[in-house]
This record gives sequence, C-alpha cells and structure tokens, in this order.
Amino acid sequence: MKFKYPDSRIVILCKAPIAGAVKTRLVPPLTHDEAVGFHVELATRVISMVQTSGLAPVRLWGTPNVTHPFFRRLVDLNVTATHLQEGADLGERMDVAITRSLGEPDVKSSILIGTDCINLDATYLEQAIESLTHAEACLGPAEDGGYGLIGLRRPESTVFEGMAWGTDSVCAETARAMNKCFENWQLLSLLWDVDRPEDLERYNNQTATGQNASCLPSTRELFQRAVASSSR
Repeated sequence: MKFKYPDSRIVILCKAPIAGAVKTRLVPPLTHDEAVGFHVELATRVISMVQTSGLAPVRLWGTPNVTHPFFRRLVDLNVTATHLQEGADLGERMDVAITRSLGEPDVKSSILIGTDCINLDATYLEQAIESLTHAEACLGPAEDGGYGLIGLRRPESTVFEGMAWGTDSVCAETARAMNKCFENWQLLSLLWDVDRPEDLERYNNQTATGQNASCLPSTRELFQRAVASSSR
C-alpha cells in the first residue's frame, strides 16, 4: 500500500475481547458478553478505518496475548504484525509502543490511539499527523478527562509517567508534562467514547440522528436495548 505519510506511524493499543476484561464500566446495563461484542465491533471499526485510510503504516499492540482469534482475524484487514504490549501499567505500555515505532528507520512522527473513541475518524487522524509537521507533540483530549490520541516526534517517557490512569485528571496531568517537555505542542479537538452507562443514551440519540453512521447495525440494536433497560 502507498501511504500519504510514509514517514509517520499509527500505533493502536487494543485489548483481546475477553469477558470481564473489556468495557467493564458498562456492566450493567450490558452483560459481560454484550460488552465483549461491543468491544469487538468498535475495535474492528477503528482498526479497519485506520488501515483503509492509507495515511500511514499501522502498528497494532495487543494484550494480554496476541494469539487470541480476534487478533488472528485481523489478517483480513492487512494487519499482519501484532505486537504484545509490554510494561507494568498503561503508561509504560504506551511509552514502549510509541518509542518502538519512532525508532523505525526514517520515521519522523508517530501517533498512538486506542479503540474506544466514537468520533475518531480519518480526518482527525490526518489533522494529528499534520500537526506534527510543525509541533513537537499533539494531544487529543477526551470529554471524560482522559485522552484518546497522543502524538510525538521524539520519544519522551515523562508524558507517560506518574499518571493516575482511569481518572478525570489524566489529560490535565499530561498537558502539564508536555508543557515541561516541549516548547511547541498542539491540543486537538475533543473526543468522546462510550465508557460509562450514562454515555449509552447519548450514543443512542446520535445513532438515531445518523451521527454514528459507521456503527454496525448489531451495535445500534445492542445500545438501544441497553438504554431501554436502564430507563426502567
């Protein structure tokens, strides 16, 4: 494949779809099996979108193993190289993954994403890559206080260290670290994901108005049922 930004990399961190290990904050109103189904569809959408965008080579890092059938099926999306995440916490795993990609020959920038953000699309990814042509780093903040994308032009472990992962202070803490590490970095527009029960109704409303057109029909039905159940 010929890429628009061959000297960039898009790094994706993804969990294997194991019941009780993914989207647990949506249980209830979802069951663990339904949460797994949603994770699979959302991850497949994001990985497929990135791969077919033709923006940059993709590096997928899985956990807790890369032998799960889900990762093997990604061969159909031309994602043939899946790396096992390394590190004691999320920060270390992110640091290792993005540092490895920046160490590849002739790579000038790398962006790292997860698979949870509903409004993350190819346009957003390209804006992030373009921002790194003039900025040293970029950050895609999430509405819940975390972030859904981080981009770097050089390795910098400091932006991943000492963060209270899973809390609403992560983005602010990361921004403070970036202010210390970089003279010029770019804050991107807000992202959001369906990570809490209260997000379900918003997701369902956006789907009803066509704002989640890329969502698979089975996922739309799943969330419509969940919203109906939680409102009883």
